[in-house]
Amino acid sequence: MQLLLENDDTRFRLLIQAVTDYAIYMLDPEGTVVSWNPGAERFKGYQAHEIIGLHFSRFYTEEDRATALPQRALKAAAEQGRFEAEGWRVRQDGTRFWAHVIIDPIRDPSGELIGFAKVTRDLTDRREAQEALRRSEERFRLLVEGVSDYAIYMLDPNGIVSSWNLGAERFKGYGADEIIGQHFSRFYTEEDLATELPKRALETARREGRFEAEGWRVRKDGTRFWAHVIIDAIRSDGGELLGFAKITRDLTERRASQQALEQAREAFFQAQKIEAVGQLTGGIAHDFNNLLMAVLGSLELLKKRVPEDPRLHRLIDNAFQAAQRGASLTQRMLAFARRQELTLSPVPIPELVRGMADLLQRSLGPTVAIETRFPLSITPVLADANQLELALLNLAMNARDAMPQGGPVVIAAQEETVGEPHPTGLPPGDYVCLSVTDAGEGMSPEILSRAAEPFFTTKGVGKGTGLGLSMVHGLAEQSNGKLLIDSREGRGTTVNLWLPAVQVNRDAARLFQNHRSEEAAAYVGSLHILAVDDDPLVLLNTAAMLEDLGHVVYQAGSGAEALQIMATQAVDLVITDYAMPQMTGVRLAEEIHERHPALPLLIATGFAELAAEDQVGLPRLAKPFTQADLARMIAQTVNRSSTDGRVIPFRAR
Repeated sequence: MQLLLENDDTRFRLLIQAVTDYAIYMLDPEGTVVSWNPGAERFKGYQAHEIIGLHFSRFYTEEDRATALPQRALKAAAEQGRFEAEGWRVRQDGTRFWAHVIIDPIRDPSGELIGFAKVTRDLTDRREAQEALRRSEERFRLLVEGVSDYAIYMLDPNGIVSSWNLGAERFKGYGADEIIGQHFSRFYTEEDLATELPKRALETARREGRFEAEGWRVRKDGTRFWAHVIIDAIRSDGGELLGFAKITRDLTERRASQQALEQAREAFFQAQKIEAVGQLTGGIAHDFNNLLMAVLGSLELLKKRVPEDPRLHRLIDNAFQAAQRGASLTQRMLAFARRQELTLSPVPIPELVRGMADLLQRSLGPTVAIETRFPLSITPVLADANQLELALLNLAMNARDAMPQGGPVVIAAQEETVGEPHPTGLPPGDYVCLSVTDAGEGMSPEILSRAAEPFFTTKGVGKGTGLGLSMVHGLAEQSNGKLLIDSREGRGTTVNLWLPAVQVNRDAARLFQNHRSEEAAAYVGSLHILAVDDDPLVLLNTAAMLEDLGHVVYQAGSGAEALQIMATQAVDLVITDYAMPQMTGVRLAEEIHERHPALPLLIATGFAELAAEDQVGLPRLAKPFTQADLARMIAQTVNRSSTDGRVIPFRAR
């Protein structure tokens, strides 16, 4: 039996001596080291002969010895049967290591304390790893909490907020103490809550691992912001759902910028489209004007020569009215293209409306009640009176068509001083806003956005050209004004036509001079006139009207041919088309002026605006023109030349 005990002791000592990952040694009841294993030697640096017989407190730091921790540890082990703790311990060389310590009391069979068994494990590497992880987690926490441009927070598996960062507080207005423990659905709009979007978002993240979307979210104060949202599912290594990470970004400003950019891009594309259609429309109207010139002029001359047969005259009048309607259509097309010849003058709005009251009432019919609202005194506008009448008639008829059962149409005007910036986009100045309001069906946003487009109409086939509002739009733009439409479905429409108010000191004198020149038409006798036009129909028509007026006419189909004729024939006046190939009417006028500085010239054109280099101040005759228009402009041109000091070589006939 004694041999067996000795053998067991031997094996136990060999086992203890073989352990190198743990320091295992014995202390006597006072704490003196009485045994030492290789693990203790490896951890603490002492060999057995250097430490046995010394007190174990030398392994403790000065801070722990100052608090009598070694003595307290032994006392706790003796009284409680075990002492366990972690803390810093000191090696022989003075360096420290993090140790896990267990002290067990050792008693003899009678229960007397004969010492302590002490087991120490070096956990420095593990603690450093844990500390590195803790520091990393702390840095990440500080990073997340410090981010202010993103709301980053955690949700538990049920959607309850469990963390909250600075960005979340800034975006959503809640402090951490106000929102942690609340369900994240409170950030969603009522519309999204009605469709259970929060629930569906978590289900998607749970099923697919991620949910991403953009939409309106609600702040604490009830205001909304446009958010980009990402929800990621967080799972343990075993795949258990631990919760969700939610990242939200406030994109309200970016969305507003994108919308503004899209609106600007749409406006640019619309402007390009309108410009392209305007160029096409202007070109078509110009060619159509030339055809109408031939038709109207020929009908006018034909009516003078046919027998006094009422039936023939009725047919000619019918054809003449049809041609005039065609001319009116081209005027609308040119107005849209802003290539219409305008005669600007001061136009008093109340007098204009009163003067066309009968026409308006006849045109609108008995079911429409016309009401006017004008202040007692209002500044005239600078506009073309005839075109403004046509525009007002168009707007009134549109108002009538919007009220199939009839109703009131209100025509009003008021003076406005526009500053910068202004909702109309007009430059600063004084304006008069002429408005036409109906109580009709109104327009949807889609129709309203296209209302002023050329050829767009909601009327039936054959009931509208789609050029009415576009003509008014062109007139407004060409008059340095603005057309604005306010309409809602079922609540009627108001069309506002903004026009510049007359600047008395500047505009009145110029307009008075224009008025005097227009009134200066006088008989000038028979002239030798050179008519130039590349269109044979127009040239023949112009020559016929001139000859009917008693003038001698030379005809040229181009600028070069006109110069050849002038080399052999003396003329009193040149009437030339503007838009001719190779040499425009203005270029021809320059050539003639160099050779015959005193010779008067007249430009005939269907365009309101000549090229910038062609603005030479020559008198212009708008196409299509009647014989009376032609006679008046000839007289004005000749008289103007006389007042300018030029010598007109009138011939004795």
